[in-house]
Amino acid sequence: MPGWTSIVRFFMLAMTFMAMGPLDTTGPAAQSGDDPAGLDSLQATSPDGRLRITLSTPAGQPTYRASLDGREVIGESRLGLRFSEGADLDTGFALSGVERASGEETWTQPWGERRHVRDHHNEVVASFRSVSGPDRSFRLRVRVFDDGFGFRYEIPDTGERAIVDEITEFSVPGDATAWWTPAGEFNRYEYVYRTTPVSRMERAHTPFTLRLPGDGPYLAIHEAALVDYSGMWLDQRRAGKLEADLAPRHDGVRVRVDGAFNTPWRVVQVAGDAPGLVNGSDIYLNLNAPNRLGNVDYARPCKYVGIWWGMHINAYTWGSGPDHGATNKNTRRYIDFAAEHGFCGVLVEGWNIGWDGDWFSNGDLFRFAESYPDFDLPALADYARERGVRLIGHHETSGNISNYEDQIDEAFDLYERHGVRSVKTGYVADASDLKFIDEDGFAKYTWHAAQERVRHDIRVLEKAHARGISINAHEPVKDTGLRRTYPNAMTREGARGMEFNAWGSPPNPPEHTAILAYTRLLSGPMDFTPGIFDLMPHGEDDENRVPTTLAKQLALYVVIYSPIQMAADLPENYEARPEPFQFIKDVPVDWEESVALQGEVGDFIVMARKDRDTDDWYLGAVTDEEARTVTVPLDFLEQGRNYTAEIYRDGEDTHWKTNPYPVTIEQRSLTASDTLTLPLAAGGGAAVRFKPAGRAGK
Repeated sequence: MPGWTSIVRFFMLAMTFMAMGPLDTTGPAAQSGDDPAGLDSLQATSPDGRLRITLSTPAGQPTYRASLDGREVIGESRLGLRFSEGADLDTGFALSGVERASGEETWTQPWGERRHVRDHHNEVVASFRSVSGPDRSFRLRVRVFDDGFGFRYEIPDTGERAIVDEITEFSVPGDATAWWTPAGEFNRYEYVYRTTPVSRMERAHTPFTLRLPGDGPYLAIHEAALVDYSGMWLDQRRAGKLEADLAPRHDGVRVRVDGAFNTPWRVVQVAGDAPGLVNGSDIYLNLNAPNRLGNVDYARPCKYVGIWWGMHINAYTWGSGPDHGATNKNTRRYIDFAAEHGFCGVLVEGWNIGWDGDWFSNGDLFRFAESYPDFDLPALADYARERGVRLIGHHETSGNISNYEDQIDEAFDLYERHGVRSVKTGYVADASDLKFIDEDGFAKYTWHAAQERVRHDIRVLEKAHARGISINAHEPVKDTGLRRTYPNAMTREGARGMEFNAWGSPPNPPEHTAILAYTRLLSGPMDFTPGIFDLMPHGEDDENRVPTTLAKQLALYVVIYSPIQMAADLPENYEARPEPFQFIKDVPVDWEESVALQGEVGDFIVMARKDRDTDDWYLGAVTDEEARTVTVPLDFLEQGRNYTAEIYRDGEDTHWKTNPYPVTIEQRSLTASDTLTLPLAAGGGAAVRFKPAGRAGK
């Protein structure tokens, strides 16, 4: 007969699980659990057995650590949450139980880097219960994949609370090499990447990528499923001790919750080399809930052109006047160009009332359903439709959430009536100056990554879906894989894009895109806006120029993934160089499969992708300021088939600074058994289309 202690422990555990509610219904079914009695620590391993996560409670402090092949990759790191009132969830705990499960499935994306995504993981749900102080409990759900792990807090209902600190830590060596941008600064995510030891890191954005001392392994720290919570930064408290730092709300609180809640997943990717991070980034999608919108056939990948780059190089203006870009005449010119060359749409910025005056500082000016007199939206939409093209909408808010939400139904209804199926939104404002009006009518200001903005973005996606509209968000909340749940969130900005080469000080360095591939792009698609053919729009001696070769601009269409991809330059610059422009016309934006073949963070990357609609493969290679030659095995191609490789590469004397334009275009017959050697100029690149021989071109 069991003793009274065991009976009491059993009933306490049962009451805890009842208070917490059901397990995550999107996860796998639970299997047999460990005996909670006397549980000092527990472990979870990846399906291949190489990655191991250990949970324990030394001196009552919940902690975790991680190892790969027996080597520690995350040292002992604290877990917990603290609240403004009531009991904290940080110390005085013991492990009280565990449930184990595993899952393996393959699911299909409506669009994406690959059609089919494999989700294979092991899971533990660890229960923690207080052994001292007030009666408290929580669960930690841990999912371990072969290429990383994620965990989230699952907190029972104790009413309304305010989170003031999440003390989740990531303990890494201080002498690891890190690639990062500063967080909590005015310019949101739009900073040049820094390469430093971890010990010299300041507060940083995620994805935060690092290489452990020696040759790795490589880690990327990020989050998944950011819903009704504030975005996570990383703050270094002591050398190598990185702590979750949540973007503040307008009231200084980090997160407000009411009832039971789950945090976003805290995610650590682990890879033996830099390309392994790219190839393992499906982890963020797998940690998000499946599509909850239903039919999203309107969210169609495509390439577009736009009245955009001309404003950045001062060829015309957003505001009204003699140089206004968004005119009927100019828009028809872009529509004609798009129709002639097979682009799906034309983005038009500056068409609606609000761009005159100090729009950056006053989002109240914008009227999202009222056009300037020289822009006839209904007539232009009809003209575009007649030519097989659509207008792409634009809503710049200057960070004024309330002004946008007050007009959003009318604005989306207008677009729906005229066949606009994609809208680019913008939130240009200093990072802590997102404006909204509270319930008492007072203006309040919050951070771009704060809980208020996260909630706002989901409202926008839901309202857009009701009208069959997809969203391309600029000045966004970072991507956390939520596009799986809301597939009309097709792409976003969230890093320094092409426009910084037009007016940034400094412009993006040549290594920028060779860092983006292993940092920002791990989290999801980016509307980087490649394809600039006039690389010196202000002249050879101006600081602001595009620091790449022309061939690298082509390669970016393969290296930088976005399901809606812009050919960003002016039509006349493409018409002047029709031969390299052909690659932009040919390259798809929706993929059957994607694989990073070679590379090193900040140095270079070689990326291959297979078209979703044909048997063609595409390859893109980009390098930093150093010239290099890459030799690429072609074993990603189908065995037994002959391919015609259409190669666009840097010329022999090409250099991003002194001679960026020469492009050598050639054809070769190749198979999966061959290798392809590509010389990359300083700041250069190469783009290749592989067509099965004998098949007519697309």
